[in-house]
Amino acid sequence: MKQIYAFETKEEYGRYQEVIERFNKKLEDYQRLLEDNYPLTTLPKGVVWTSEDLATTLFSDVPIPAYTDRDVIYISPDLEAWRKLLIRQVDAYDIPEIKEFYENCSEDYLFTILAHELTHYSGAFSKEDNNWFEEGMCDYLSRKLVLEEREFKEITNIELVLVEVHKERYGGHSLEDFGRPSDQGTILINRMFDFWRSYLAVEFLVEVRASNDVEMILNEYKNWDREGRVIPLTEHFEMEDFFN
Repeated sequence: MKQIYAFETKEEYGRYQEVIERFNKKLEDYQRLLEDNYPLTTLPKGVVWTSEDLATTLFSDVPIPAYTDRDVIYISPDLEAWRKLLIRQVDAYDIPEIKEFYENCSEDYLFTILAHELTHYSGAFSKEDNNWFEEGMCDYLSRKLVLEEREFKEITNIELVLVEVHKERYGGHSLEDFGRPSDQGTILINRMFDFWRSYLAVEFLVEVRASNDVEMILNEYKNWDREGRVIPLTEHFEMEDFFN
């Protein structure tokens, strides 16, 4: 993978040089984990390291400064900017434990966002679409493989609360409608709501339904795909009413 640095000044790059170097080393280790356990047979063309502003205004209008476009990963390494963005998810609510978590979220948590993007390249997924299962599994694997168990459980509990407080306004649609456009609320929370639900659905499938056997769930997904996707994936997994 090529490494591209897209900052407006040399000084701005200098502020993030050390974290970028740490993340590149961690990404090499994570890549090997995927290659050994989840068939990673292709790689993105490169990673563009950039600022939150350039990621969300110049390169794209996606409100989150981490995404993949045309086989290139774009990400901001600015942890403080990420903390402020994540706190905006609960601006309308007085939930001190969530605000405190995001105010102090670790560099490892930020790295899981980069790892999520690389996980999309695993051969465990069909390339036909990016459905709720793929997005949720990319979150699950990146967090499970990177975070300590305490932080893994903490972010899971945080996102359970986020779904609960936002579901009246942002819920009401099926997991199958991941990424559907909506004129409800903010673009940021609309987008994140689908990610929270998808992750929690996959976490439940793996850790409760399959007793922590991620291979069992991945094999079920492959069977559904191989059999021609004759029913929706939520129906195949009997997850239609999971958030009701």
